[in-house]
Amino acid sequence: MESITAIEAFTALAQPTRLAAFRLLVQQEQAGLPAGEIARHLDVPHNTMSTHLAILARSGLVSVERHSRSMIYRAELKAVRQLVLFMLKDCCNGRPELCAPLIKDIARSSSTAGTCCG
Repeated sequence: MESITAIEAFTALAQPTRLAAFRLLVQQEQAGLPAGEIARHLDVPHNTMSTHLAILARSGLVSVERHSRSMIYRAELKAVRQLVLFMLKDCCNGRPELCAPLIKDIARSSSTAGTCCG
């Protein structure tokens, strides 16, 4: 991952509604959610939610697929994995054993949440 790609992803997440929408999509990763349902769940006007979802899609953190008249959004866990790996690439100055507690926390968090990082 290049720095500019990471910056675009972090920029997309650096807004409360987009962050909430992304977290909701991570929870519903397998099935995805229609844009209208995301808007209702977050109590955001549909046109505003569409703009936020478009920003998340351009960043590569979510994908969208048309199903009849609905647009179904899904979190792109591969992009999340690449972003995390980018952040931890040189973790602990070449001493991976120092990162063990962080890796353990990530594994514990994802196993209790019931999601995987694909």
